[in-house]
Amino acid sequence: MTAASVVLVLVVIVALGFDFTNGFHDTANAMATSIATGALQPKTAVALSGILNLIGAFLSVEVALTVTNAVVKIQNHDGTPKEALTADGGQALLIIVLAGLAGGIIWNLATWLLGLPSSSSHALFGGLIGATIAGLGWSGVNWNGDGSKLDGVVGKVVLPALLSPVIACIIAAVGTWLIYAIVKGVAARYTDTGFRWGQIGSASLVSLAHGTNDAQKTMGVITLALIASGHWTDTENIPFWVKAACALAIASGTYLGGWRIIRTLGKGLVEIAPPQGMAAEGASAAVILVSSHLGFALSTTHVATGSILGTGIGKRGAAVRWRVAGRMVAAWVITLPSAAVVGAVMWYIGDILGGGLVGAIVVFLLLLAAAVFMYIRSRLKPVHAGNVNEEWEEGQPTTTDRTPASV
Repeated sequence: MTAASVVLVLVVIVALGFDFTNGFHDTANAMATSIATGALQPKTAVALSGILNLIGAFLSVEVALTVTNAVVKIQNHDGTPKEALTADGGQALLIIVLAGLAGGIIWNLATWLLGLPSSSSHALFGGLIGATIAGLGWSGVNWNGDGSKLDGVVGKVVLPALLSPVIACIIAAVGTWLIYAIVKGVAARYTDTGFRWGQIGSASLVSLAHGTNDAQKTMGVITLALIASGHWTDTENIPFWVKAACALAIASGTYLGGWRIIRTLGKGLVEIAPPQGMAAEGASAAVILVSSHLGFALSTTHVATGSILGTGIGKRGAAVRWRVAGRMVAAWVITLPSAAVVGAVMWYIGDILGGGLVGAIVVFLLLLAAAVFMYIRSRLKPVHAGNVNEEWEEGQPTTTDRTPASV
């Protein structure tokens, strides 16, 4: 096996690792409100979400193609791969992709440790952008496609990031207001039971939508690496084995739970009732599915958080914890540049060591060390299915229960 082949294998392993962290980081987007309202038991919720993420990953490839083509300029004007990026088995681009993935994973784990529902998508794009700028310069990033339309990073990543949470918030606020206007005068014990059943359906739809959007991002990254190494040439399709591997990785991560972030979204942002939960999940599913169809690699975290916030605005007298919301927005703002810095640093470390197999191995080992460190830190204040719904205390996104826990 050549050095380039070993680097490619490392890239695929790390990419699937990112997909796994994406799964447990984003389980909350679909299931936090259903768990918080009691519509679903915690372990049932994550199992259902994992299955639907697995199915959703096979429904579309539009977002995957966006990731393959919209971040790094891998093609000449005639559509052929750039020789500078595909020479020597594509090691130059493979190191960029590996460093970018490391940036995304480290930011995902750091925000998970803090219980912050930041964007896995923006962590991935930030890491790739930072590593690309470090390795190829600013011109190596596909900022605006061919210039004739809003495409590339600006049109497919930045604009959806700005618009999607606002749109989801508005839809959820209007939906919540309408729901409470319609059921006004009906006893809460009747409406809550009905809406809990409705939440199961709407949460399932969000999970399906999440699979169609987020699983595809890693598909796109692996396909990008395969193009660089000469193992794939079609920029309009994704190999089936890549689809299957990414679907299984994100489903496995989703089943693990991501309880720390589920707690923040379900208990820390809004005191949520079943009608609000159904409105939030319905709004999230609608925005995510439409964006997936259009190929927008948006953040499902931004959408879900915007929807939950919208339910607090739409219900008269609802308690919204604006301080928690402010921390979330701050995390959103710094996610892409922070992951970009980590991706760039990782690329420089790999480059200093020659940019080949040795550099790739060192980057991989540094990533592994960071992951182990953050996992050990998480065990000090574990959050799990048994305590995820405890009453929220300001400034305490996690509990002090030292029972053996999952993530």
